[in-house]
Formats: sequence, C-alpha cells, structure tokens
Amino acid sequence: MSVAAVAAEESVPTERQIGVLDAVLRLLVEEGDRLTMTGVARAASCSKETLYKWFGDREGLLVATVRWQAAQVRVAPIDRTRLDRASLAERLEEFAVNWLTVIGSPTSIALNRVAIGTAAKAAAGETHTLGAIVLENGRFAMGRRLKPVLEAGRTAGLLAFDDTEEAFRTFFGLTARDVQIRLLLGDRITLDPETIRRDARRAVGQFLALHGARPTAGDAG
Repeated sequence: MSVAAVAAEESVPTERQIGVLDAVLRLLVEEGDRLTMTGVARAASCSKETLYKWFGDREGLLVATVRWQAAQVRVAPIDRTRLDRASLAERLEEFAVNWLTVIGSPTSIALNRVAIGTAAKAAAGETHTLGAIVLENGRFAMGRRLKPVLEAGRTAGLLAFDDTEEAFRTFFGLTARDVQIRLLLGDRITLDPETIRRDARRAVGQFLALHGARPTAGDAG
C-alpha cells in the first residue's frame, strides 16, 4: 500500500466531530466499555440522532475514536526520488517520537487497559469488540502507515530486509521495548519530550544497524 493510499483511507473528522471523539475518550477513561450512545450524546452536548448520522452505531463510534487517537502517530510524505539515509532516519525518528508520545499519554493507557479487559471477556465468550477495534486501528494501522516508508528505503537501497512485516515488528520492538506494558501495569516511567526524543533516536540507530544496506565492493569502488 502506498503512502497516498494510507492517507486516503483515513478521513479527517470535523471540529465538532473531534469534540465528540474526545468526549468518548474521556468516558472510556471514566466508565470503561460501559459507555452508551446516550451517555456520549450527553457528554458531547449533541443528539443521539447526530451520533448515528456521523458514526452509524456504537461500534462505528468506537472505531472512529480509536482511529482519531491513532492518527496522532503519523509520518510525513517522503520524496522517493531524493530519499537518502539522513531523510529516512528523520522520518523514522519522527514516527517513533509520535508513537512514544501517544502510548505514554494517560488517555492511551486507559484506552488500552479497557481494550485488554474487553478482549479477555471476548475470549470467555462474551460479545465485546473494543479489543479488536484497538488492534485493527492501532497496532495494525501503524504498520500500514510505516511499511511504505520501509519499502521505499529498501527500493532506494538504504534498507535490506526480506519481509516488510518482520522489519516493522523489529522497529516496533526497538521503539516500544517494554515501555507500554510497564505503563499498563502502573509503572511510573518518565516520558518527557527529551527522553522520548533520545529513545526514538536510539531505536532508529539500532534499526539502521540491523537493516541498513551495506555497500558492495562495487559500490565502494
């Protein structure tokens, strides 16, 4: 999937819709998966009819909310004709900074805790969808967003890997390490902007050490 295709699949909500999505995030933090369309309408000061018109149903509203939260992790468009190691590293670092900033926010921590709880209930036979929604529109969406950049780096001869998914998972692991699970378990990790930037730069350096293309003898000549 191209960078343009990834951008096209993610519509931008209006300012009024963003207010609704922010209200949903607050309710998820406060009430978990028990939120209702009536409660959202009350919290967002709008009618249920408007919610159904914009989002279809409760599941559609949850999908839009998770997508809005995940949309904060973005990567700027790349010029494939002028891509070099420095610009590739810059794009990867920008993505890692955004990613760490989002997963370290109180809202994301609360959302993921609720999603894990609903996933456990789904495994026990109860009908819950938030875990699947977070997985599809969070982790999997991150992959769809970054994989075109990794593939562009490979095409430009800057990266070497056989499987794009495996390369993405390596980058994911180097960036997130054990940070997210520790946050979910209540560890008080310091994630100030300076720390996030340093960790992102370290992750990109390690990724390029693993997957950076090595010049051949002919190239060196």
